[in-house]
Amino acid sequence: MRWCSSSIPANIAEGCGRLGNSELHRFLQIACGSSNEMEYHLLLAKDLGYLNEETYLILDQQLAEVKRMLVALTRKVGSERKS
Repeated sequence: MRWCSSSIPANIAEGCGRLGNSELHRFLQIACGSSNEMEYHLLLAKDLGYLNEETYLILDQQLAEVKRMLVALTRKVGSERKS
């Protein structure tokens, strides 16, 4: 969970340091993949009893917000890339 949660902003930062929107778009997609992986790990941790329901719901809502922002940014960068 620590790995994929730190991978999300790391990929955004790496994409911002690359040349052009195509590279940024690619790294944003990788960050989205890491957020999906994090979603799975949260569910698994809840199912295995490492997280109680309340904690799981809070973290899941926070992750859903991160995913919404990532998708919006990925779409924005993708549309600018095609222009």
